[in-house]
Amino acid sequence: MTRKTYPQSRNIEIEPHAAALLFVDVQNYNCLREGGEYAHLTAEARDATYGGFFEALEAWALPNMALLQASCRAGGIEVLYTVIESLTLDGRDRSLDYKITGFNVPKGSFDAQVVAKIAPEGDEIVLAKTSSSVFISTNIDYVLRNLGVRYLMIAGCLTDQCVDSSIRDACDLGYLVTCVTDACVTLTEERHTSSLRNNSGYCRQITTREAVSEIGRLTGIGAVAVP
Repeated sequence: MTRKTYPQSRNIEIEPHAAALLFVDVQNYNCLREGGEYAHLTAEARDATYGGFFEALEAWALPNMALLQASCRAGGIEVLYTVIESLTLDGRDRSLDYKITGFNVPKGSFDAQVVAKIAPEGDEIVLAKTSSSVFISTNIDYVLRNLGVRYLMIAGCLTDQCVDSSIRDACDLGYLVTCVTDACVTLTEERHTSSLRNNSGYCRQITTREAVSEIGRLTGIGAVAVP
């Protein structure tokens, strides 16, 4: 009997025809200052607690996400999105964790939309979730397998929460995961760095520049400019 071969390392390049990019929770709810997550705060309180997050998001994380998205689109790589969004208006379907935390993004609301800078185009897939890991509360595993995906690039927020949960679950389900480190962001640099250090044993970690260069070389598209 011939034994199946399998990768001997996590640190291998993607195969573009079997790869996808997943953006985690880059939505109006938590990525806009006027988003619903901050509605209970004054502007001063919001900026005192989340000012560093917004500065990092706007200065480098979101631009890197846009560049990564443009590169994948040009190279014919699937781009998918998760958003926190309840199946109901009152959120009665949410996980217990989200109920305790107070997260409720009503079905079809402005808060549930992906931010404009990386808005989906055409029939790109958006999956509504009510758990930290998209693999728990959606059929993403089924969808990815139907798409023929084996290599999953992950970016988004928060690095140490929903991104980290999705990375670990994807690895356990048999995907080769690449975390694009500077296309992820969380509330502080310390939390970001700590999370990357902790999940380095689960995934390959590369920068946006490295990812875009790899995609360009493997697909033959070369350098890509953000539209």
